Amino acid sequence: MATRTYTKTKRADKEQDTHQKIIDAALLLYGSVGPAATTISAVATKASVQRLTVYRHFPKEADLMVGALKAWFESSPMPDPADWRDRVNPQDWPIAILSMLYNYYSETSNVWAGLLSDRGKLEDLDNALRPADKHLALIQDDIMRHLPAARRDNVLCRAVVRHSVQFSTWQSLAASELDTVEIAALMEDWVRHSPLS
Repeated sequence: MATRTYTKTKRADKEQDTHQKIIDAALLLYGSVGPAATTISAVATKASVQRLTVYRHFPKEADLMVGALKAWFESSPMPDPADWRDRVNPQDWPIAILSMLYNYYSETSNVWAGLLSDRGKLEDLDNALRPADKHLALIQDDIMRHLPAARRDNVLCRAVVRHSVQFSTWQSLAASELDTVEIAALMEDWVRHSPLS
């Protein structure tokens, strides 16, 4: 009985390892060529498994994308609002939030770049990214929460805040060889001092 249990456990561990290898391979490809150009064959090759093995774990390509992105968001979560709500003076929320967000983008940029390059091309990708969109909306609200009322209610200021949380904003400024701290300070200054319409 003990031998059978050991064998079943060993087989389950091997299956879990294979499952993770497939997810890791898919994420590498999403980052390098984008989800739209990622094929099951390419994932199988990258993971060093057979195509049928990929299909056994993920019967449809959409299942693979959803599963891979779910695992990725769990292992690389976006900044947690508790990190500033519980630990940062409310007046410092804009700089603290932007610093945390840009650190996150810096650490996850390889995958984000590929995902966003295919945004709007794949319905399953758009659906998988909707929770991230909601999280960014929450972050925007917190950046504005303790600004003066004239800024909170201003269309131009809200547009600046919306722009400040986008991956493409961080990506563009990082490409100009600004570091995360400089980017956060620059955008926070824009949020606080942009002209009011």
